[in-house]
Amino acid sequence: MKQFFKFMFASFAGTILTFIVIFLFFAGMVASLVAMSGDKEVDVKEHSILHINWKAPILDRSTDNPFEGFDFATMESKKPVGLNVILKTLEKAKTDPKIEGIFLDMESLPAGLATSQEIRGKLKEFKETGKFIVSYANNYDQKAYYLASVGNEIYLNPEGMVLFKGLNAQLMFLKGLLAKLDIDIQVVRGPNNTFKSAVEPLMYDKMSESNRLQMKTLLDSMWGQILMALNESRGVSIDDLNTIADNLELSTAEKALELKFIDGIFYRDQMIDLLKEKTGRSEDDKLNLLAFDSYSTVKVPEEGELSRDRIAIVYAQGGIVQGKGSESEIGSETVAKALSDARKNEKVKAIVFRVNSGGGDAQASEIIRREVELAVSEKPVIVSMGDMAASGGYWISASANHIFAEPTTLTGSIGVFGIIPNMKGLFNNKLGITWDEIGTNKNSDFIDVMKPLSPYQHAKLDESVIDIYEKFIALVAKSRNLEEAYVDSIARGRVWTGADAKTIGLVDDFGGLEAAVKYAAQEAGLGESYRLIEYPKRKEFIQQLMDELTGQVSTRIVSHELGEYAKYYQNLKSLEDMHGVQARLPYFLEIR
Repeated sequence: MKQFFKFMFASFAGTILTFIVIFLFFAGMVASLVAMSGDKEVDVKEHSILHINWKAPILDRSTDNPFEGFDFATMESKKPVGLNVILKTLEKAKTDPKIEGIFLDMESLPAGLATSQEIRGKLKEFKETGKFIVSYANNYDQKAYYLASVGNEIYLNPEGMVLFKGLNAQLMFLKGLLAKLDIDIQVVRGPNNTFKSAVEPLMYDKMSESNRLQMKTLLDSMWGQILMALNESRGVSIDDLNTIADNLELSTAEKALELKFIDGIFYRDQMIDLLKEKTGRSEDDKLNLLAFDSYSTVKVPEEGELSRDRIAIVYAQGGIVQGKGSESEIGSETVAKALSDARKNEKVKAIVFRVNSGGGDAQASEIIRREVELAVSEKPVIVSMGDMAASGGYWISASANHIFAEPTTLTGSIGVFGIIPNMKGLFNNKLGITWDEIGTNKNSDFIDVMKPLSPYQHAKLDESVIDIYEKFIALVAKSRNLEEAYVDSIARGRVWTGADAKTIGLVDDFGGLEAAVKYAAQEAGLGESYRLIEYPKRKEFIQQLMDELTGQVSTRIVSHELGEYAKYYQNLKSLEDMHGVQARLPYFLEIR
């Protein structure tokens, strides 16, 4: 028997050792490849054209994780690009004499509308230097066309079309599913959260009148921004633009040309010939197209003495949760520490807090907001809102010195709610499982998801929600120098676009990340002499590798298998994060 165990443990130990060796070899190989790719110099030739063809999602911050966007199911890489890298790269191209123009080569734009607006503004700066921007696609969807419209010329495949139809918001409702499962959702949102529609998918099978009004106002405001941009760049009146959208008139390339949406109908080879002509190349010469990802790695020589002064950019993107969170979440512990580190860093003279969140856990939001308040007492803190900074996202922004948002940013949603599922029907009636209990006190079963709340327990929860809502109102009133009664009138869970939020006093200025950084430098008295430093700090390579080889791989495989339907799976999955009182945007919202 001793021999048996001896050989068994020896075999087991050998297997484990082999796994470790293979793992380390694999990690070392990947690390070497990453290092080699990072060290490779990119040769920028004369008469180059920057080729933009973004396909992976555009996040606020780029990642140095070599596995980010890598699909282990298909062994393909779709690494997301960060808005921070996009802005920096376009700024570099703007002054690079070897870059003569930009070729926008996209049918769709994988970004939110506010992010698209910020990128479009940067492209407009590029064009104003006298360099050209030319766009081409087989077909354009609305966001891609919105971006392309900033260019000097727009071209389309002979069999292509421009999808131009107006904005449509689609909300998913779960009331019918919950009824089939015999699950009762107990919602607590207080009497004043009329517009707090994040709970409606669990309560109704369609939008409430308040939410319908809210959504119509949002869409009209966002659509108005698109129409004004197209009116300016293409010279088509807003009335005509709406008529074209109503009648779906851009179904052929010929019609798009007739209605001045494009400048020509080309095949791709003809497009290449045009680009050669623009850069003075002959028909037989090779076109110097430089991929955006490659050019983003090109170093710009530093001029003069490097400044010791820094502006910290603290990124907060995703739902707000307790603890450390993840790459796609705002963990209260992680972001609070990032703000604290930036505050305590003597070289950091100002902080830009980039917020892109629809909210989440109310207590986690307050933990982060407290660190913003502490930072404000020592140095300027400027908020830059992304596609959304609503509900908890607004909560963590409110105490800053100054708030920037794009006109299409979704913000506000000042309101809170609580959700307690009652699973008794599912277990009793569907699964045949029953429960019995005994307790020491009258409410020792508070909160129990296997039975309904008593009227008293529901009232106590309602008190808590009302208390947090009143604190939210007071916080906004104090931070924004407004009357509490006025804040209540524009709050009640209502979502606003950045354009409307500026009018009602919830944001201070229009602009994106760069505008916020420039304002922070001005407030800190730095002029143009400063360097940028980013928080939170990234994980070490081995930790990133371990994360990818554990929990995150399964999520990626599910996303690959479900394709465009993965978003519905993620919506259902997000219900698991709803612990305690929530300050969230309507999270089942899709604008197309």
